[in-house]
Amino acid sequence: MNDQNFKNHGRMVPMFHYVAFTAALFPLVMTTIQFVKAIGDESGRLHAAAMLSLVVAVILGLWYTRSFALKAQDRGIRAEENLRHFISTGKPLDSRLTMRQIIGLRFAGDDEFLALAKKAVDENMSEKQIKMAVTNWKADHDRA
Repeated sequence: MNDQNFKNHGRMVPMFHYVAFTAALFPLVMTTIQFVKAIGDESGRLHAAAMLSLVVAVILGLWYTRSFALKAQDRGIRAEENLRHFISTGKPLDSRLTMRQIIGLRFAGDDEFLALAKKAVDENMSEKQIKMAVTNWKADHDRA
């Protein structure tokens, strides 16, 4: 497995991120057109509305499936990094750190984690700035 770093740590799953959402957009466009035509023709409105609502439900299902999984992952990251900080210092992470900052800190090696956490709070660093400041990248190969 290749070493992770700032440039290659992002993960895209093409079948999910591209194919599934693109495949859902085509029926959305087509059912919207059919619904508009049905309103103009004053016939088949119920059928067209049902099809449109089904497509919207699928798209919402895809969206929320991903957002719920990310929220659970964020909670796990917060717990892991809080424990990591507590083990090193005997104190929890600074409550002023945002979730995005904590996500950035997860890639910092143990030798720079504490200093970078303090710097992130003091300088109100963004997630990207934190990741770019990491010199000893701690890879995460276990994420989904």
